[in-house]
Amino acid sequence: MVLNGRPPVKRMKRRVTADRCDFLTFSDAGEGFSAAGSHDQPFRSSLRSFLSRHAREVPSHERNLLTWQIAYRMGDLDCRGSSPETVAVLHVVEEDVMNSGSDYCDMCRVVGWSGHPVCWKRYHFIIRSDSSSLDGFRACNGAKAVAEGPTHLLHGMVHMNGFGHLIRVNGREGGSRFLSGCDIMGFWDRLCKTLRVRKVTVMDVSKKYGLEYRLLHAITSGHPWYGNWGYKFGAGSFALTADAYRDAVRTLSDMPLAPFFTHARASRTHLQDVISFYWSISERRLATLRDLLHFILDLLHAIHRKAVVSARKKPKNTALLLRPWAEDDINRVECAMMKVLQAAGSSRWIRWRTLKGAVSQTGPAELLDYCLKELGGKSVEGMVVHVQCNPETYVVEYRLEDEENAATEGIVSSTVPTRPRYLSEDHILHDLKFLYEALLQPKTMLNFKPQESREIAHSSAMKLLDCKHFVKDYEFDSLQIKNPDVIRVLCGVELVDQAKDYTAPPPELIVLPTTATVADLKTEAMKAFREAYIIFERFHAEKLLDFGDVDDSTNVKFLIGMNGSVCVGGRCHGSYVLQRYRMERGRGRWTVNCVCGARDDDGERMLACDKCNVWLHTRCAGIHDSEEAPPNYYCGRCSAGGRGCKDNREVASGPFGCRGG
Repeated sequence: MVLNGRPPVKRMKRRVTADRCDFLTFSDAGEGFSAAGSHDQPFRSSLRSFLSRHAREVPSHERNLLTWQIAYRMGDLDCRGSSPETVAVLHVVEEDVMNSGSDYCDMCRVVGWSGHPVCWKRYHFIIRSDSSSLDGFRACNGAKAVAEGPTHLLHGMVHMNGFGHLIRVNGREGGSRFLSGCDIMGFWDRLCKTLRVRKVTVMDVSKKYGLEYRLLHAITSGHPWYGNWGYKFGAGSFALTADAYRDAVRTLSDMPLAPFFTHARASRTHLQDVISFYWSISERRLATLRDLLHFILDLLHAIHRKAVVSARKKPKNTALLLRPWAEDDINRVECAMMKVLQAAGSSRWIRWRTLKGAVSQTGPAELLDYCLKELGGKSVEGMVVHVQCNPETYVVEYRLEDEENAATEGIVSSTVPTRPRYLSEDHILHDLKFLYEALLQPKTMLNFKPQESREIAHSSAMKLLDCKHFVKDYEFDSLQIKNPDVIRVLCGVELVDQAKDYTAPPPELIVLPTTATVADLKTEAMKAFREAYIIFERFHAEKLLDFGDVDDSTNVKFLIGMNGSVCVGGRCHGSYVLQRYRMERGRGRWTVNCVCGARDDDGERMLACDKCNVWLHTRCAGIHDSEEAPPNYYCGRCSAGGRGCKDNREVASGPFGCRGG
């Protein structure tokens, strides 16, 4: 086989923008984007078809890289400042693993795919931060240049077997002028479906507003941000499971706010002030931590959307309809409040609770709260109600001001904003960060009572921060497809001449005509595994396991029907040199046996015992992440056996990429 052969690529002439697919809407079901029958193609075949139909080849100075470009129009983003000529350029880079200088995939190792054989190729899908035009593009040359792109708007990598990793997404906060993170994720998700990618992992270390967003989003939405596109728990550090992740999300999301006010104190705390403030301005009850954070994020989103709703376009779900007070009742309460403010004069601020108490006899508490929230901007006798949040006491305050001064300061009575007009983005962000550090961040979490609740919250927050690896399974959907014109076989392989620690590769999808025989199945199985994996370069299929000595002329349809699975037994007649590509974990031998329950590398900081060479987490060994690993270390089992530490020994280097201090 030709290992470095180029897939057939037609050299396209420069197209006009109108002929390009739209970045925001293209899909595998529209715009002629996928070839007929592509549902019945594995990733490597779909990719070749995709490139031949849509890409133009770009010269590369690296012999181990082939590069292509595909341009997408972004004319539908006019409202964001783009023009009809604006394009987004997808760069597809094919990396030849044997010549790349990087044999193994660290991302496969830490998500449980370390037993996969090494593939011939890796394909990188990149949208660069400066790719608003096709002109002046200089191809990413060198595998290192491909990997090191912190400013890329998108960087995804897929192995030739269809298993991949989403490495980077940068929206507006990451430098994108036109595309949001949601725009880019939607594109990536549709691209994966189009190319028949099998599974994709992502390490969620995203930050928003300077906070760990996987923690914040999990509490407000029940899943990480990537969960909006179907990514689910994949692997947890420190032996955490999917059940532990779900329990931690539920615990923090349902944490009640009322207990923060039950214990007696001489004075209110800042935490109580902040919670009370958002209670006072919310039109619905904020009972849990999820309710509070969700409300604050909604306020931030409203600011970003610059949404201003006029009184005549007020949403139907406002408090007025939820609380159907009579117009006369509302007018009576507002008139009473205005009289109190007039009596106080324009130089004195009146607190929310004081004003509410002064008119408490005019109506029920719910009606008073509603009127207080709607009071800002109302006018009486040439004076307008001004509202502010006192930055020191976190109390909403009111006073009357002259209409001319009010107009200068932007107090307009004819509009009702979607958020209180006295709240700025900086104010809300300051409160969000305070609540995050006080109630979520394990390192800064306040010592609130009861202590047991605080310990549970601390443990749950640690678990959510320790769960970074999420995965989306595209393969499940493709396996549900029924096609009466072909036989779809999920073919596994078992080598009869492999070592005891051999791990079988993932099954490959093989598509056969309805007249295919067992001999045809063996031939296609050999072709599929030879194309995908280096170690299978000379793989020879000998028999179908679980079917005995079935004759090669037997029709496959009679054995498994139109959709089924088989396991092919065979041998790899290859050079010993190729054994280095047997697994993504490499040829090293190591043992992980940590007290937390971890039995394999999970990407966290580890060190090895100097006596038994067993690896464990530094955190589980009582070594803080900010501390250097000791020059020598003995695990609990070995130190209990009477073996002490020697000061002149060095740290075991081990097989992992960044271990020890």
